Amino acid sequence: MALGDASRLAEDTLRERLVGARWILGAAALGLGGAAWADAIEPGTAFVIGALIAGAAVLPARRRPVAAALARFAGEPKAPPRADERLPALVRALPEAALLLDARGTVVAANAAAVGLLASVRVGDPVSFAVRVPEVLEAIRAATADGVARRIEFAERVPIDRLLRADIVPIRPGLLRDGAPTEAVLLGFIDLTPQRRVEQMRVDFIANASHELRTPLASLSGFIETLQGPARNDANARERFLKIMGEQARRMSRLIDDLLSLSRIELNAHLRPETEVDLVSVISHVRDALGPIGRERDVEVAFDHPPAPVNVRGDRDELIRVFENLVENALKYGGAGGRVEVGIVREGPDVVVSVRDYGPGIAPEHVPRLTERFYRVDTAHSREQGGTGLGLAIVKHIVARHRGKLGIESVPGEGSTFSVRLSAASSAGQKQMTDQ
Repeated sequence: MALGDASRLAEDTLRERLVGARWILGAAALGLGGAAWADAIEPGTAFVIGALIAGAAVLPARRRPVAAALARFAGEPKAPPRADERLPALVRALPEAALLLDARGTVVAANAAAVGLLASVRVGDPVSFAVRVPEVLEAIRAATADGVARRIEFAERVPIDRLLRADIVPIRPGLLRDGAPTEAVLLGFIDLTPQRRVEQMRVDFIANASHELRTPLASLSGFIETLQGPARNDANARERFLKIMGEQARRMSRLIDDLLSLSRIELNAHLRPETEVDLVSVISHVRDALGPIGRERDVEVAFDHPPAPVNVRGDRDELIRVFENLVENALKYGGAGGRVEVGIVREGPDVVVSVRDYGPGIAPEHVPRLTERFYRVDTAHSREQGGTGLGLAIVKHIVARHRGKLGIESVPGEGSTFSVRLSAASSAGQKQMTDQ
């Protein structure tokens, strides 16, 4: 601005203030003049007081606290936030997990998604306290030094198995200025686990289906060729073959259902269920549903449980599937003992559900492999019972999704015990069980 323009602006401002204070200045001049005329005050003193009043009138006005409060109440716009406050606010509003770091790697801001993903993250701590992946930490240091964004994919094994992607974006004050220092780093996380699980699910489904469906499909093809050829007019052979074909078709249907169930469970394995479920109600439902199988095989299903509800956090339908598989296996493969016992007990902060049979038991060399897909101790007997070889694999994956533990104990000739350990949902439920 030119010197003349500045001088004119100052004159205009002074004139505006004098005009605004004209009534105050006029009243002061009349009062001081009257006092001097009446010899109540010396003329020199009156002049000094008048000069002070005039000087105060031309000083810039300052808004008082009360006036400021009234202005806010009246709806005057607030001052915009400073630039150093906007970036943390923006990070906290992002839907994906994100951290804002300063140039030294200290966490400046973290949104809710990041707190859920990285439980140990705290504002003011070094990022290495929350992210313990050397590749990510090295990428943050490199991005801070050279100002180049980086992307890292890494796997986590604890507390659950998942695949994550970290996007490291340095923030520099002068985007058009070469060599500007990095002031902050935006660290974002994307959970790639669902995508990779879907890809793996497709691969596993095709591999398992092609392997397990080959035998029943070959049987069906052979029976169809026989019925179309040599046994075309043989009524007895047709009835016998059609019965076998129906059994093979039902077996394929069960196999496909189990494969799809297993794939869905694996897809959500990284998401722990949070709904409270009463295990007494779940197992009572399973016992009623499998009652006809027990009566058909002359096997009693005993259920020992506390009178009060026993709550855990889980998915009711999945837990029903777990105990249906365990009790049904006990009825089919261990029912020779004539009795299956189901019990619920409290052990510390956990709830343990056990399913015990008094059948022939399982040889020690088979126990570690029982939860493998399609593993059978006796393949022929399993197929006769309608098994697909996936029941215990489904149980294992559901229990793992609930962050529980599956235990298997068996002594040949004395029977087997399958136990599921889950965390109790509330202290109230635990106290009720302890009192029993």
